[in-house]
Amino acid sequence: MAASTASETPLMKQYNAIKAKYPGALLLFRVGDFYETFGQDAIVTANVLDIVLTKRGNGSASEIELAGFPHHALDTYLPKLVRAGHRVAICDQLEDPRFVKGIVKRGVTELVTPGVSFNDNVLEKKQNNFLASVVAGKQAYGVSFLDISTGEFYAAHGTESYILKLIQSFAPAEIIFSKTQREQFEKKFADAYATFAMDDWVYAYDYAHEKLINQFKTASLKGFGIDGLTEAIIAAGAALQYLEATEHKDTQHIASISRMDEDKYVWLDKFTIRNLELVSSP
Repeated sequence: MAASTASETPLMKQYNAIKAKYPGALLLFRVGDFYETFGQDAIVTANVLDIVLTKRGNGSASEIELAGFPHHALDTYLPKLVRAGHRVAICDQLEDPRFVKGIVKRGVTELVTPGVSFNDNVLEKKQNNFLASVVAGKQAYGVSFLDISTGEFYAAHGTESYILKLIQSFAPAEIIFSKTQREQFEKKFADAYATFAMDDWVYAYDYAHEKLINQFKTASLKGFGIDGLTEAIIAAGAALQYLEATEHKDTQHIASISRMDEDKYVWLDKFTIRNLELVSSP
């Protein structure tokens, strides 16, 4: 929740406006040489990072919790927040304060989530960091797995049992789905995975199909083997939209998508998968 609007300073007014755009994320707000967090964000951040929680306002009506760390320590603290399952919006100064009169222009330059990050310190170097997108259709389920750091992109459709087996095997760092199916999927995944619900329009077939066509610069999806797989296309298109929504726009390396067929997939338990390093690199 954003800080109180009572007696807002120009800085806090700017903070609240940016925070309102990212209500589900911890906002790291760059102020000079520090990244600051306020209110409930500060309480969570201080707890996860084991740093000091203070207050600003000197007991006034606008008193608010505060926790921060030096900007050069971002690579140390960011991974801890993300691995704790939090979405983190990094808000930087977009102007040099030395040449600005008044409030410095600020904006979110990256929204880091458990399943979407380029930061080497956030990623586990020996294994993929998959974002899973899942949808329940009238006739079948669809799922996609995307690792933005490597460009690997997979999609499948089939029964609920098949899709759940795939998710178990790929062990995604984060699972996304539509808000209308939030209750259904949170019951299945929330205890074991980081999850996020997207607006329903993201999971529309026409939008998802166009998203994939534009990404791969092709006239159809036939060359990828997923043409006609409605649920798989919807799930994959939503994954691409999630990248855009989290300010990850450099996606040229995601140049293709591979179809997974149930009759060609060898089912292995987690222990075997880990030891054979099927989803990990040496």
